Amino acid sequence: MILEYIKQPWPWYVSGPLIALVMYLLLKQGKDFGMSNNLRTMCTILGAGKSSSFFRFDWKTQSWNLLVVLGTAIGGFIAHNFLSDGSAAQINAESIADLKQLGILDQLQGYLPESIFIFNGSWFQLLILSIGGLLIGFGTRYAGGCSSGHAISGLSNFQLPSLIAVIGFFLGGIIMVHFLFPLIFA
Repeated sequence: MILEYIKQPWPWYVSGPLIALVMYLLLKQGKDFGMSNNLRTMCTILGAGKSSSFFRFDWKTQSWNLLVVLGTAIGGFIAHNFLSDGSAAQINAESIADLKQLGILDQLQGYLPESIFIFNGSWFQLLILSIGGLLIGFGTRYAGGCSSGHAISGLSNFQLPSLIAVIGFFLGGIIMVHFLFPLIFA
């Protein structure tokens, strides 16, 4: 019975308080949640501080957050291989129709449209993935953190820069989906 409950999407009234509890415990210990800082920490460990002052900091104060990355990878593996039946995500029929019209949704496995996330060797797909990755990486550093760090940690600390960043994330997503996707995938 517990395994069947874990396999289902959790309602907001369960997952929300659990996130709030984790945030409370992190804040109580003086720590901030976020994934993008782990890349900086790993680069520092590998010696990037020799060529850039951005990577010169005491990485050991952030080593606890590397466990978050490890746990995320292990949790994703377990969820995909043991807690999922592999069926397509339950998304709105209008969204499916819009994605098919753009040529994005050829086959939906789980949550990932294969035409975007399974590399097929096309130059167009390589270009889209590369530009998208660079923009996300640049935006994450320019905004001072990733969407999870700003939306979960920053907003729970009532930080105005995080509110501005989250508004920017949503506006960027709206612009991308409604204006740029039709141009790129037309």
